[in-house]
Amino acid sequence: MNESKTPWFALNTPELGRPFQEFCIACSEKGVLDSKTKQLLMIVVASVFQSNGEVKRQIESAMQAGASREEIIEALLISTATAARSQLEMHKDVLLKQLAFVPNDRESEKTKGNSNADFE
Repeated sequence: MNESKTPWFALNTPELGRPFQEFCIACSEKGVLDSKTKQLLMIVVASVFQSNGEVKRQIESAMQAGASREEIIEALLISTATAARSQLEMHKDVLLKQLAFVPNDRESEKTKGNSNADFE
């Protein structure tokens, strides 16, 4: 977060917005993680939450902190894979229930009556 520009939420709700802004600044400046690692994490989170403007800002900040193009791309790929696995796991019960009734080539070769065998 850019310290020189006051975000809209701090201007409109200063009693909560300004402390939140200070918290965000502290998270990016202090702690045991180096600046580059923090910026890569911020890119990943912004990407998962699908915030294009924030991804762009964090990529610029990460590059200023010394992150390479390859490190940024790898961080984005890892976040994409993790997000996809999380979505599959979150919806596992619904998917298994609904897909268990749809025969596929592998199921037709198995013994009938155990339609969840592929998913266990």
